[in-house]
Amino acid sequence: MEAGEFPGAGHAVMYAHGAVPQLDTVQLDSAHGPEFTHADAQLSKYDAHLRWMDEHALDESASRDFIHGIVRQL
Repeated sequence: MEAGEFPGAGHAVMYAHGAVPQLDTVQLDSAHGPEFTHADAQLSKYDAHLRWMDEHALDESASRDFIHGIVRQL
């Protein structure tokens, strides 16, 4: 199965969230250093990206099998 490229590929993203949603923050790593955002629209965008990745990512076992398959082809 192929899911294609995920939204935001190539950027390191950390979504920090907790019990107080008003304190949620997204950190993006860029060539110029870390960037932080806490605007509702941006948080919604990154939350949707991370949920998309969760839905399309392989589970631990399938990921391990995928990597071992690549290693066998080398």
